Amino acid sequence: MKIAVGSDHAGYELKEKIAEHLKNQDLTVEDYGTNGNNSVDYPDFAMTVAEAVSQGRIDRGILICGTGIGMSIAANKFPHVRAALCYDVYSAEMSRRHNNANILVLAGRVLKIGLAINMVDVWLKTEFEGGRHKSRIDKIGKIEKKFMKGEKK
Repeated sequence: MKIAVGSDHAGYELKEKIAEHLKNQDLTVEDYGTNGNNSVDYPDFAMTVAEAVSQGRIDRGILICGTGIGMSIAANKFPHVRAALCYDVYSAEMSRRHNNANILVLAGRVLKIGLAINMVDVWLKTEFEGGRHKSRIDKIGKIEKKFMKGEKK
């Protein structure tokens, strides 16, 4: 599994620890930045990770900013991206189980490292249930296609 990680300055330290944790599990990790604590614009990093997931070059992504809100908004602008902002293990698990989230968004200024790593581990191990949840994901896909064509309703 290929995993892309990206953050702004507020998520940098957490991104570094998560990337190291994933590499220690022999997972393929691509770091899309940022590479320090200097102030940067989160949409730039959300875009690179979300675009890679949207195009199928990366299996899953992890994005981190201060609250996670901006990253999740920006990432969800891309087709085929289901970015889920999670603050606990349960929501991380359910984002995969029921929503087939392919990008996990975390809050670098809110989450402790131990909790964040636990969330990432659960998120990566949880499979999508399908069933009634698949029809809901399919509806989201139809909405994407409709608006990609420029339709209004």
